[in-house]
Amino acid sequence: MSLFLIAALPFLGAVFPALLIRAGRNVASSAAGIATLLALIGVLLHLPDVMRGQVITAQAPWLPALGLNANFFMDGLGMFFAALILGIGLLIIIYARYYLSREDPVGQFYSYLLLFQGAMVGIVLSDNILMLVVFWELTSLSSFLLIGYWKHLPEGRQGARMALAVTGAGGLALIGGALLLGNIAGSYDLTDILQNKEVIQASPLYSTALVLILLGCFTKSAQFPFHFWLPHAMAAPTPVSAYLHSATMVKAGLFLMARLWPVLAGTDMWFYLVASTGLITMVLGAVIALFKDDLKALLAFSTVSHLGLITMLLGFGTEAAARAAVFHILNHATFKAALFMSAGIIDHESGTRDIKRLGGLRTLMPVTFVLATLASLSMAGIPPLNGFLSKEMMLEEVSHTYWLNSPLLMSVLATIGALFSAAYSFRYVSHVFLGPVRSDYPHKPHDPGAGMWLPPAFLVALVVAIGLFPQAVAGPLVNTVTDAVTGLQGKHYDLKLWHGITPALWMSVIAVTGGLLLLMVHRPLDRAWNNAPRPEAKQIFDALVGALTRLTRGVTDRLHDGSLTRYAAIFVVFALGIAFYAYNSGTAAPPSREMLDIEAVPLVGWICLVGSTLCLVAFHRYRLLALVLIGVVGLMVSMIFNYFSAPDLALTQLSVEVVTIILMLLALNFMPKTTPKESSPARRTRDAVLSIGAGLGIGGLIYAILRGSFAFESISHFHLDQSYKGGGGNNVVNVILVDFRGFDTFGEIIVLGIAAIVIFAITEAVLNSSVRARLLNWKPEEPDAGDSHPMMMVVVTRVMMPIALMVAAYIFFRGHSLPGGGFIAGLIAAIAIIMQYMASGFGWAAARQQFPYHGIIGSGVLVAAVTGLGAWFNDLPFLTSAYGYIYPPGLEKVEWATAALFDLGVFLAVVGAVLLALESLSRYAWTPNSDSPYPMDINPARADVPEAERED
Repeated sequence: MSLFLIAALPFLGAVFPALLIRAGRNVASSAAGIATLLALIGVLLHLPDVMRGQVITAQAPWLPALGLNANFFMDGLGMFFAALILGIGLLIIIYARYYLSREDPVGQFYSYLLLFQGAMVGIVLSDNILMLVVFWELTSLSSFLLIGYWKHLPEGRQGARMALAVTGAGGLALIGGALLLGNIAGSYDLTDILQNKEVIQASPLYSTALVLILLGCFTKSAQFPFHFWLPHAMAAPTPVSAYLHSATMVKAGLFLMARLWPVLAGTDMWFYLVASTGLITMVLGAVIALFKDDLKALLAFSTVSHLGLITMLLGFGTEAAARAAVFHILNHATFKAALFMSAGIIDHESGTRDIKRLGGLRTLMPVTFVLATLASLSMAGIPPLNGFLSKEMMLEEVSHTYWLNSPLLMSVLATIGALFSAAYSFRYVSHVFLGPVRSDYPHKPHDPGAGMWLPPAFLVALVVAIGLFPQAVAGPLVNTVTDAVTGLQGKHYDLKLWHGITPALWMSVIAVTGGLLLLMVHRPLDRAWNNAPRPEAKQIFDALVGALTRLTRGVTDRLHDGSLTRYAAIFVVFALGIAFYAYNSGTAAPPSREMLDIEAVPLVGWICLVGSTLCLVAFHRYRLLALVLIGVVGLMVSMIFNYFSAPDLALTQLSVEVVTIILMLLALNFMPKTTPKESSPARRTRDAVLSIGAGLGIGGLIYAILRGSFAFESISHFHLDQSYKGGGGNNVVNVILVDFRGFDTFGEIIVLGIAAIVIFAITEAVLNSSVRARLLNWKPEEPDAGDSHPMMMVVVTRVMMPIALMVAAYIFFRGHSLPGGGFIAGLIAAIAIIMQYMASGFGWAAARQQFPYHGIIGSGVLVAAVTGLGAWFNDLPFLTSAYGYIYPPGLEKVEWATAALFDLGVFLAVVGAVLLALESLSRYAWTPNSDSPYPMDINPARADVPEAERED
């Protein structure tokens, strides 16, 4: 089975439970189980090849330019974890079917579970470290859904948020570490990265990459000081806890440390960071677990402790320690999943998981007692169960490991951790199952049906089988996985139950004996523990989150206060800072070009431009004067375009100036003619300084570019060479707009249309509000001239109308070869129609309107889109134009390009957008003396305005 299909099956299976839940719980659980089983079979089909040392691969390019490929590979390590994830996942699916109540949305649960499962399978099979990070983040998101599955429980919501915050933050660090690691190795594919140990460890970025990657691993695997989130995740339903604590989520960090072990391990930094963190976590988690009264809390902190044990072994950096870590991952997955499921059974059948309310369940729940006892004894490291073997291997490695230059310190601490581990394991059995039967259970305890005890029974059978026959059941697998972790073909190692009288055995005896003694004195120790002052991780986390929330809210409120001037000031200050840094650290050469002589005409234009700009700044409060000055600035800019041989830009600038000035005049007609003073002198001084600084900076940049010689070559040569060859036109500007960068133009006309429609929508909203009556009663500040529509202007504009439209058509048709085009032609046509509105009034013009402006905009966008789609029928990219010649009868040949149709779409969109904006603003205008057919209202749709609304 393809690795792509194995990775996809859980995601595909996640769709069916939610869809099939109406067919019943059995159907939904069966659909989830079938998807998991098929993926597991796919993994097991590759087992023989992987056990022979082969690596199964599947590759597909995704974004190769970014080094992101959808590559999967399965070696011993990937196969081992994938089998754990899918195998235990299948048992969890069966168990959850009988654990969850009828009130729980089971279809949703299984969908979340399979999404989580698919993300974990994606992590362990990924060959690309960036794709691994994507799956890594998906586990955080899907676990958030699972932990918070019982939304009605506040602790569930809190646990989900805490898990997402901690693991999500670690994921951000991992992204940075993965990028650095790929950059060092020269590839983001793990199969390439794992071959570059010397290059990676010799890099100056090794330390940074290692710390970032370990942050991701430690947060995901709940290592100190990030261990606190995992116990709070126990608020999830027990099937989730069993899955998350045994084979998924928390094992992701261990997997990544094992996967990158060949290139990151072996250095002092690796040893002290990983081994020390693991040792501290192991001891701390074991001590806390002993004093937890909630069964799932006890098991959660025991998980933290055992994760620390495995992390410590990976930190040693030796092959034997790596083998012990692999073996304990297998053993921990079996006994911990069984223990969580047994805790769920106890809670489900007795109505509580509070140890102090339990006891005496041995006779009431004999099947659960046997399963939980065997799993607990394995967790305690009691022979002949599998936990004893991997614990002995751990103690053996610890016994000859120096830590902080001491040969005993690590051995002592590890023995203490094993001692507390034995103590809480014994407590799980004695305080829950032994002792007299109580009469105050919330519910009468009894063993559940086979659907709930068979999954943990299967795992307990593995616990016993591996313990009794370790080499036959697990030996070859552990050796194969260890070879994949270390990247070496290590010597064959036989797993044995008895290794003789060794220091590890004596350490184990001390741990078991000490655990029994701690259990005997647990009650006074528990009182002392509860009375002792100690920090609470949840309170620290809540306080930290609260402080960060207040800080971010304060920063946000200060920066995003709705003041556009503040936003502009922040942007300008930042730009000036970056520019100043670039200026001081840059290597720009001194000017190499001579200054040109200043001619009289450009000098006059420059004086007019600067003078009008300064006047605009000085008199900006007088809106009408400011509008006139803006028009002068626009006129001078268009003349500059023309002076520098850019007639297209000059025509466009002039047309835009005419249209915008008219529209702004119309809007200004309904606004105060002056702007009140709102800025203090200090703010105006600040703005002046920033403006002058930015202006000088831009001016200096332009000066440096014009007088300097640069190595880069302008792209204009390409456009000049390819204009006719590629687009069939001599007007480079037009060819760029409708061909080379036609997609940009297509987006721009859409945005232009949207802007006009927004103006129309705002107008509609205003005219249907209380503002309507105020508009009807509005009187201009200055008296009218008395003749709203002068006859001379009416006659002139109607004579000029066809001439202007003819000019627009001429500009349109010649645009591909000479200055012009659809945009300029559209503006000229719009100006011709605007003149009719100005001369004859809105009512007269609206009554003769033949086509709705919304439709003109839509038709323009549609024509442009259809033109672009036409290229697809010739297997060419979107908007690729074709051109050729036509031979009209009696005329010379005429060049024709499909870009003209695209330009027609631009023409229609521009005309429609401008006129829709004009019409929207014009509807505010009403004059009693106009010859509008609707003299008493703004338009026909508003002819029913009550008389009261027209009176002061």
